[in-house]
Amino acid sequence: MLALLAVPSALAQSFARPSALDEVIGEIITIYASQEETLLDIARRFDVGQQEILLANPSVDRWLPADGAEVTLPTAFILPRAERRGLVLNVPEMRLYYYPPRIPGQPDLVHTFPVSIGRMDWSTPLVSTRIVEKTENPRWRPPDSIIAEHASNGDMLPEVVPPGPDNPLGRFAFRLGIPGYLIHSTNKPYGVGMRVTHGCVRMYPEDIEFLYPLVPVGTPVTIVNQPIKVGWLGDQLYVEIHPPLEEETPKGSLRKRVLDVVEAESSRRRVVLDDGALKTALKLGNGIPMPIGRAGTKGTAANP
Repeated sequence: MLALLAVPSALAQSFARPSALDEVIGEIITIYASQEETLLDIARRFDVGQQEILLANPSVDRWLPADGAEVTLPTAFILPRAERRGLVLNVPEMRLYYYPPRIPGQPDLVHTFPVSIGRMDWSTPLVSTRIVEKTENPRWRPPDSIIAEHASNGDMLPEVVPPGPDNPLGRFAFRLGIPGYLIHSTNKPYGVGMRVTHGCVRMYPEDIEFLYPLVPVGTPVTIVNQPIKVGWLGDQLYVEIHPPLEEETPKGSLRKRVLDVVEAESSRRRVVLDDGALKTALKLGNGIPMPIGRAGTKGTAANP
């Protein structure tokens, strides 16, 4: 179990920002299901996305978890390899990180939220951009491509959807510096943590309500594709493995791809791998950070 750096709040998971050498935040928690909740209810209650909770609990029924079934909450994270400023979205992880500007005399924090991303045919772009506009109670003007898609299914969309419960943008929206892309709320919260959008980024309504007043126009946004993340906590190296995007064809075995990431990391700080721990992490591949080695002077000690 990882050391908890801060207790998640009711609306967002907020943690003390680790030192420049540490890259793991949070802890893994086990709770027990009741018959009154689906696995998706539990996910939302603990600010976890749908894919995240399903990966972490492959033997638990999504809709009817057994009363008293153990449910693992994947609430520990390796920070993506990107500059720690503004908003950082790791697409295959379907998770957004926000690094607020440092304020003297106040603790440095990082907030993290599950999100939905674009479907395979409407991929969320990998870019560096900025927030160019913030809108409360936005109107939705569906583009012609989405109007045509809905029309082909017999669903005729209006040219403008006013604010309200039928608006898929929800109550809050951030417009990105790339035309047509938003980070926004949703009227379908149980889709958070899935590939269900036309490229935009959806958040739980309560998460974007928390984030909206914190993020000014001009905030940088970095969108990355890191299905395999490695990071340090003290002298221990962790790996976090997520499924790659469906449209990608990874080169080499999962073991080789993980070792390639570890090798790149070892150029920054030498690591001695625990081959047994590595095999366990590769077998599970459940999006949970797992220790696979320690800092040392002998270099990487496993072969592809």
